[in-house]
Amino acid sequence: MSESSSFVLLHETVQRWVWAQGWSALRDIQERAIIPVLEAKKDIIISAATAAGKTEAAFFPACTKIVQEDANSVGILYISPLKALINDQYRRLQGLCERLELPLTPWHGDVLQSAKNKQIRDPRGILLITPESLESLLLNRGAWSQKAFWGLRYVIIDEFHAFLGTERGRQLQSLLHRLEFLLKKIIPRIALSATLGDMEQVARELRPQEELPCELIISSASHSDVKIQIRGYTESADEIFSQPRTSEHITEDVFKLLRGKSHLIFANSRARTEELAAALSERCATEFVPNEFFPHHGSLAKEFREELEKRLQQDRLPTSAVCTMTLELGIDIGHVDSIAQVTAPHSVASLRQRLGRSGRRGEPSIVRMFITENELTDKSHLIDKLRLEIFQCVAMINLLVRKWYEPADTEQYHFSTLVQQTLSVIGHYGGVRANQLWQLLCKNGPFHNIEQKMYARLLRAMGEQELLSQTHEGTLVLGLRGERMVEHFTFYTAFSTPEEYRLEHAGRTLGAIPVTSPLVVGQLIVFAGRRWEVIHVSEEEKRISLKPGAGGRPPRFDGGGQVIHDIIRQEMYRLYLSDDIPIFCNKCALNLFEEGRRSFHELMLDAAPMIQFGTTVHILPWVGDKIVNTITMLLRSVGLKADCFSGIIDVRDTDIIACKQAFKDILSSPRPQGYELASNLPNTFIEKHDAIVPKELRELNYSAKFFDIDGAWRWISILNI
Repeated sequence: MSESSSFVLLHETVQRWVWAQGWSALRDIQERAIIPVLEAKKDIIISAATAAGKTEAAFFPACTKIVQEDANSVGILYISPLKALINDQYRRLQGLCERLELPLTPWHGDVLQSAKNKQIRDPRGILLITPESLESLLLNRGAWSQKAFWGLRYVIIDEFHAFLGTERGRQLQSLLHRLEFLLKKIIPRIALSATLGDMEQVARELRPQEELPCELIISSASHSDVKIQIRGYTESADEIFSQPRTSEHITEDVFKLLRGKSHLIFANSRARTEELAAALSERCATEFVPNEFFPHHGSLAKEFREELEKRLQQDRLPTSAVCTMTLELGIDIGHVDSIAQVTAPHSVASLRQRLGRSGRRGEPSIVRMFITENELTDKSHLIDKLRLEIFQCVAMINLLVRKWYEPADTEQYHFSTLVQQTLSVIGHYGGVRANQLWQLLCKNGPFHNIEQKMYARLLRAMGEQELLSQTHEGTLVLGLRGERMVEHFTFYTAFSTPEEYRLEHAGRTLGAIPVTSPLVVGQLIVFAGRRWEVIHVSEEEKRISLKPGAGGRPPRFDGGGQVIHDIIRQEMYRLYLSDDIPIFCNKCALNLFEEGRRSFHELMLDAAPMIQFGTTVHILPWVGDKIVNTITMLLRSVGLKADCFSGIIDVRDTDIIACKQAFKDILSSPRPQGYELASNLPNTFIEKHDAIVPKELRELNYSAKFFDIDGAWRWISILNI
């Protein structure tokens, strides 16, 4: 460590631990973090690739500080989005903390109460916790928390990108703000992440009130080589499936290419994950070889997930996990040989995060994308003709190379989370005045975009539903229903998984889908390889009635449910217009790419964003999903039958002249507010406690998440109509 200028500032025991690991030098981020962490005068964001030493960069100086001060309280609060990641970090830090004689306590639902009781009796050292467990502590052990954290010096947040722009992220902001309010001091926050986009935005999300300056520590270390390939496949037009399915050609290639080593195979959906894992397992049985392919997703029992994670960590047998997003974050599974991505990734940031899991012992990081497109027929949808999925993958790789990642959507209201935090604060203190709640949570807190009159309306609704009641002195206390809510174990979680709606046709159940986007009567959806038209939506029964929809064969690619950013669609449009040849495509993928570009020019989509086939007009704005959703709803508002798939708007039973007139009518009318568009939707329940939120506030929240009025107006305004 002779070249290190800061290593000597670390505690001697930390230095000896580093030497014992056989390290010849600290990583760049570890070296650069020592002084600002020790000074503890600012927030810090440490951004580096997976396995670049971010944990040590934060903990080496933070542990040094709290050992030197020897405060009789918890000194470091480490917050993780995953219980499994807490368990990993516990194993990783245990040796160092034992040498430092620092208590290290994991705290979540699976931890034995005896371990928690030891910390309760003598709060010291480092507490590793999830936001949900921290919520429980503040609500149920408020007095203990004030005592246990009085000497808290650091809050370390792992995988910070996983919280950005989410209900859980807003909950975490609120919890940290409430903790500082309780302790009457500002505590430096250290955020760790492998994938962060707009760093200024990230700093604002780390501390919205900006009471402390924020220092960015971004790794300058050169990354290992990256190898990327898109492998293309075509499927005959008569293959129609009752559920998401991976082609036999992909199964065969995955088996041949990946067997014998360890990999992560991301299949995006749970159904496709199970289907692909089963097909690969059956292939192993057919070949009379040991099975190496196992599913991993959130619905699996914990013991199955942990058994697979342990097998990957031990690295004794070839092991491939077929997974959803569950292995995208930094759970310690070692470095696998490669990443396989079946269907397009959710985002550029997600692709970068997944890529960082591969590459070992100085070898390059490898990702293979397996993308299937439909063979073309005279009934093929425009999405298939343009080979949109191939183009989206190429665009994402181009943006990855340029180090562009999607910024988080931080302008949402999250009224549902505010309901939870309001109940939690009242439950913590026993009773709080409305103006005090407003000051704590909104004016000076993370819900700063919620106006006082909005919050007053929300409190009235909570009172009407017996969540709150008011004493004669004006203090708000929990109502009967509110008490039952906060006492239930599900209260601590701010988010919920999308509710599934049952799909029915003529009294027959077709299956179920999660509803996460606009859904109205008359809308077309694609399910089980067919087009269906929505004829009724029952919120109470969570049931959608369908009838067969008109049109040709539905497209294979439906966007995958992810919200696509403007920049990705603009890069796709640039690719269609350019002569660029993606060198990372195999022969079939390149043929599909050139086929899509050829269709684009033959249809003269470079000249106009609208084209008509039969009685359907296709509109291609080449913008992100929020603007596409808004344009679609605006067209519906003037009486047209508009639907959108993968960024393309289909308008049925009309022509281009009528569409142009519709856009003129839209521009000549007063510009609507987003909540006015949302008011036309039967289902605007998207967050956990939305049933409590008044309709007008719920619609405002929905519009902030799914619509972009200004962006839609700009696009319509530049049309040549």
